[in-house]
Amino acid sequence: MPPTVRWDARYFQMGFQLLLLSYGLLYLHWTAEWLHYIVYISSALILQLSIEYFTYKNYDSWKSALISSLSLCLLLKTNHWYTCLLATEITILSKYLLRYKGKHIFNPSAFGIIGTIYITDDAWLSSGQWGSGFILLLTVSVLGFIVVTRVQKLDISLAFLLTYAGLIFSRQILYLHWPLDFFLQSVTTGSLLLFSFFMISDPKTAPNHPVARIFWAMLIAAIAFYLSAFKWMYNTPVLVLVLAAPLVPLLDKLFRYKKFEWKHSPFVLNKI
Repeated sequence: MPPTVRWDARYFQMGFQLLLLSYGLLYLHWTAEWLHYIVYISSALILQLSIEYFTYKNYDSWKSALISSLSLCLLLKTNHWYTCLLATEITILSKYLLRYKGKHIFNPSAFGIIGTIYITDDAWLSSGQWGSGFILLLTVSVLGFIVVTRVQKLDISLAFLLTYAGLIFSRQILYLHWPLDFFLQSVTTGSLLLFSFFMISDPKTAPNHPVARIFWAMLIAAIAFYLSAFKWMYNTPVLVLVLAAPLVPLLDKLFRYKKFEWKHSPFVLNKI
């Protein structure tokens, strides 16, 4: 039989992120912040490759840098280009300065977003720009499903989404008896779907063992729901993801499992 081709999953993620950015600009009619996009992408690539030149010489890591910068383009809003530069520096530097046993502790883009928001008064997560609806739900879910199955981390996305949606349904529909539209509006926002399929599922910062991943995802969902429902905080999943990151080394120690590593070649041929 002919050989099968297994592409690096990061190519899929980059392509889908660019597609989602195009969707926002062309279909949702976002204001095109070209200078900010250029700063995010160029500074991330330059900083990542510069650090690699003096450290690990892993120039294949440009893929991860591009993915992180595209996440900033999709989620973080600011008024000034230099705030974009700060967000990129926090994002990339966190990979190298905050590590444990060869694995960076924090999801880089989540850490960059939260760090920039709390350091400056010039940055915010704009979840409303995505709106909600069936087309967006279907698009992001299908693309996210493809990405996470390429890296075998579908369990963490489903564990988070089902727990978070289940808690919201229990409160809004079963306890408060709100109309179903409120629930659908809460669980089909673009920012929540992007977080579920493109951020919490990051294999380099999630626990290695499947059981630990599911527990970790459910814990993040429960805390994010509590802060959102009872403390009236916004965009809580990203914040809780950052706060829960230091638990990952402990879970990896308690639940021994092989560490995830990216394939460093564009594709691998496996003969059957």
